Amino acid sequence: MRTWQVQDVMTTDVATVREGTAYREIVDVLTGRHVTAAPVVDGAGRVLGVVSEADLMYKVELQGQPQPRRILPDRHRREARAKAAATLAADLMTAPPVTVAPDASLVEAARTMDVRGVKRLPVVDDLGRLVGIVTRGDLLKVHLRPDADIQRDVCDEVLRRTLGVPDGVVDVTVHGGVVTLTGQLDRWSTVRLALRLARQVSGVVEVVDALGYAIDDAPMAALRAGGATPAGIA
Repeated sequence: MRTWQVQDVMTTDVATVREGTAYREIVDVLTGRHVTAAPVVDGAGRVLGVVSEADLMYKVELQGQPQPRRILPDRHRREARAKAAATLAADLMTAPPVTVAPDASLVEAARTMDVRGVKRLPVVDDLGRLVGIVTRGDLLKVHLRPDADIQRDVCDEVLRRTLGVPDGVVDVTVHGGVVTLTGQLDRWSTVRLALRLARQVSGVVEVVDALGYAIDDAPMAALRAGGATPAGIA
């Protein structure tokens, strides 16, 4: 079952700058393209860093302001002062860049953004060359999938192909990305698996469980899971 990948939602027409691009030109690029950041690339298209509005704002905030007298100013303040005085992308950019591969899942990309505290990720190939960019807004596009497409994936990929459930055994309805599964399967463990796989379908917001089962194999499933009690895994 294929879930959406970064390459399915990324922007390929990316605004970029070079290391030697001047401050004013960077501002022109960002405002002209209506973006908040641009990857800095070399002559081969490899991503060296990212320069964002936040990097540029230090000049607005600190330029011309007296530097407070501190014997050992903190690292953030030193970096802020350096960027306030910088005039080229090479000195303004945040490096090394946090990037992602085009075949990474949207879950991987979202987790990387959260852990690394960034709002966008340059998408690079195996050689580090820029092929696109993905933002938090792009990741949300998966939830614009039509309900009919989600229903088809649940029916075809989850129930029929993966679990081998005959047509008509489980009724699948989707409204606003919320999937409801109604019917009866053979085993408790099959119900659990169907619910888990349905949640992994791209665009699913929630899965409502209205399934029954003929055989309660929860104790056996608990043993296979390493001895957990049925209540602990239900």
